[in-house]
Amino acid sequence: MDCIFCKIISGDIKTKFLKETRLSVSFLDAFPLATGHVLVIPKNHHKKIQDMSVEENTDLFSLVHEMISNVDKITGSTLVAIHNGEDAGQEIPHVHVHLVPRSKNDSAGAIHSMFSSPVNLSVSEMDELYDTLKI
Repeated sequence: MDCIFCKIISGDIKTKFLKETRLSVSFLDAFPLATGHVLVIPKNHHKKIQDMSVEENTDLFSLVHEMISNVDKITGSTLVAIHNGEDAGQEIPHVHVHLVPRSKNDSAGAIHSMFSSPVNLSVSEMDELYDTLKI
């Protein structure tokens, strides 16, 4: 497999592992957006979160929860980001959670700054969307 994260898991690519669980690992991002940028990934290759088992999800997000406290020590605030699929901006097709220390002067903005024009939905469109997404 030509997945960089799978190569990290197998040891073919060296990295700075921070913590390993039975199903997940966390490590320093090799191309950090900020000092202390951490990635948390499942050991098994999955392109999207919904492709993972409940056990893998629980393990991954438990490690995310644990790592946030350490990342937060850097600036006091941490961006938690997941690009779930290519159209969502996922560059490596292996689930990964970014933990990026943030500060007021880091030149990055809120999630709304990523989109040039928000969607303006009618009441009926919101109702239809609600019916589609409600579980």
